[in-house]
Amino acid sequence: MEIKERHDALVGLLRAEARGGLVAFNRLVQLALYAPHLGYYTTSQTRVGKSAGTDFTTAAVLGPMFGELLTAAAQSMVGDTKSYTLVEMAAEPGQAPFASVLGSFAGYQRIGWSDDEVWPERSIVVSNELLDAQPFHRLIFQGGCWQELGVRVDGPELTVEVLPQFSSMEVEAFAHSLPKVVSEGWILDVSLAAEALLRKIVQARWQGALIFLDYGKTLAQCLESSPAGTARSYAKHQMSGQLLENLGSQDLTCHVLWDRLLPIVEQAGFRKVSVERQEAFLVKRAGGLMERWATSGDLELTSRLRAFTHPAHFGAKFQVLSGIR
Repeated sequence: MEIKERHDALVGLLRAEARGGLVAFNRLVQLALYAPHLGYYTTSQTRVGKSAGTDFTTAAVLGPMFGELLTAAAQSMVGDTKSYTLVEMAAEPGQAPFASVLGSFAGYQRIGWSDDEVWPERSIVVSNELLDAQPFHRLIFQGGCWQELGVRVDGPELTVEVLPQFSSMEVEAFAHSLPKVVSEGWILDVSLAAEALLRKIVQARWQGALIFLDYGKTLAQCLESSPAGTARSYAKHQMSGQLLENLGSQDLTCHVLWDRLLPIVEQAGFRKVSVERQEAFLVKRAGGLMERWATSGDLELTSRLRAFTHPAHFGAKFQVLSGIR
């Protein structure tokens, strides 16, 4: 399906459910990402990689190194992992970063974007950029209070407008909890869907380790240094703020709010819960393996390791939410 055809089809779905010509911003993102056969994550397009035609790169494209480092980290968290099933969530099609280390686990289970979740009693649950791929709300501070943004879909072009009322009790409660210390027009993005997904995962009955790699900020950081919000689109390795263009053919994402996610894990009975820079997490949990690679004399290996951990690459741009239960 052509880009314009997919976009127009999604706009048609939005118009069919709009109220007064408006839909909440999170609903637009939900359909743009996950509408059956139309959404960015429900079509067969190749999204992740370095080759032409892909849209963005993640740590998983570095190959076996990703799986080996996270396996070493899991072993430092729970000990021998051979009695645990490795559960990889929302892995991209065609990628198998754990293929070389599956012998370190009792089994392997891959949960896709739309698969039913079945949790082995003892699990090592890993995800790479899962939480930031969830629908998000956009709020704006206007007229001395926080209001929710929506999208007008009944005109010739999609335009952003303030909704006459909040789209749900959950987002209304969140908005009322926010401090009113920002400038007029400040925008805040929050993925309540990511919070709900994480809560569902950690409240399931399994024991083991949680290792989620993603990018995010605290709420305070967003209210101090992100006046335009953190939402953006990705297509052909270009980042943009044009969120309403080419729906279904570009990724839509925003930073997760770590200080809202961390308590969800703690309240589910996990211990040693933390959010660390990816570099710090790996040095602490897989430092021995990293040192062996760094001193191996293998230039390709050390180059990949540098990309994985250096602050200018994945090391500081991504963080790791982890815990054991």
